Amino acid sequence: MAATGSRDDDFTAFVLARSARLVHFARVLCGDAGLAEDLVQTALEKAYLRWDRIEMADPFAYVRQAVVNQHLSWVRRRPWRERPTGDPAELDQLLEAEVDPSGGVHRRVAVGAALATLSRRERAVVVLRYVEDLTERETAAVLGVAIGTVKSANARALDKLRAAPELSGVGERT
Repeated sequence: MAATGSRDDDFTAFVLARSARLVHFARVLCGDAGLAEDLVQTALEKAYLRWDRIEMADPFAYVRQAVVNQHLSWVRRRPWRERPTGDPAELDQLLEAEVDPSGGVHRRVAVGAALATLSRRERAVVVLRYVEDLTERETAAVLGVAIGTVKSANARALDKLRAAPELSGVGERT
């Protein structure tokens, strides 16, 4: 079945415009550059198959949710697989800020290490709430859970992050 040129052109334009942000989001979400690229690739494959139905809605939200779903189901479906451990060589790039790419390396490494200590759900909640700036309701919708679950997971995650030794002294001016 041949695809129309405009569908392919629209999808290609979306991928070119949004894939970097999706990969960045996935890297922060999972803590592993290779897995992040795999998550985004799988999400984009699913989006392409449904492009005619989702392009009029918010395609970025659809693909972002697909990334989150893939991330959360990865462990459930394949518990025997290797899991990323937060390679220190990659942690300095984990939270690259586009505004100041040369500064804040220690902060990014510390935040990446602290995020690696969270459960998958806690990490997903924190990334959706504070990196993607979603509301509790939007986060609950993306994760397919109740708002109360988002609130409790967020509270547990923030408690862990506040107590994380990796973050002690981060952000303090010297």
